[in-house]
Amino acid sequence: MPLITTQFDATSTALDVVAGHDLTGKRAVVTGGGSGIGVETVRALASAGAEVTIAVRDPAQGAAAAQDVVGSTGNTTLRVARLDLLDLDSVAAFVADWDGPLDLLVNNAGVMALPTLTLTDRGWETQFATNHLGHFALTTGLHGALAAATDGARIVSVSSTGHLRSPVVFDDIHFADREYDPWSAYGQSKTANVLLAVEATRRWADDGIVANALMPGGIMTNLQRHVSQDVIDGWEKAQREGTVTFKDTQQGAATTLVAAVAPEFATGGHYLEDCAEARTVGDDEQTRDGVRAWALDPGNAQRLWEVSEEHLAQRPDAD
Repeated sequence: MPLITTQFDATSTALDVVAGHDLTGKRAVVTGGGSGIGVETVRALASAGAEVTIAVRDPAQGAAAAQDVVGSTGNTTLRVARLDLLDLDSVAAFVADWDGPLDLLVNNAGVMALPTLTLTDRGWETQFATNHLGHFALTTGLHGALAAATDGARIVSVSSTGHLRSPVVFDDIHFADREYDPWSAYGQSKTANVLLAVEATRRWADDGIVANALMPGGIMTNLQRHVSQDVIDGWEKAQREGTVTFKDTQQGAATTLVAAVAPEFATGGHYLEDCAEARTVGDDEQTRDGVRAWALDPGNAQRLWEVSEEHLAQRPDAD
């Protein structure tokens, strides 16, 4: 089948994508909506009339972002709620506090390339715990709210070309027996983001819920705070040489909004980049674009879901 395209491209902005959409009465949650492409996702949704909850670890940052968005859009229905994806009690509290239907869940927050192996108090590698398991707990916890959306609901998983570096290594997710590598750890967490979209669509499409994943593009934000200066210098050199193109945050949020509202992606289970469906690339292909087959594999997706449920069942308060 031909790849799905839209009228938008790598230069489009989030505001371009939502122009003409009336989201009045729609309710959305954006994790990590206090900065970077997250706040531009919030701004675009708010500009189209949506009621947006900014889910952030730092409510003060979220409040500042909300004030900025209200000032630029005039939409006063924004809400800020605390959410720490590494703290499953925090995730549970967010879910318990949610009332009513939810039309759109944007799993945007994340952490990149922690330089040394860092484990949570449950023994989980921090990037996998933050980027996938926290979002998995949030997404499954909000299933009822998503299913209650009148016109169906969408989930958007912000992934990365980082997924090209590693599948989910099911036999050693948390680096107990293999040498830790920051980018492999990041890569498997970003593959997990795609697999979540694939399996959520398979499981929940009959409930009116579909999910898509995306690569927003290269954008310099707070996400890179753990990346070494040598790596950043290399990226900037590649940009000067024209081999890499960076986007601004409005352009970076555009593909998120395509995944969220474009009718072309209403079926779910897709991976997007530059506002269109990405090509599937071989596991050994050297590339900076496209989606690995391992990230779309339905068997991997089902296995990850089951493994994730097992992780959450190991919570102390579940004993």
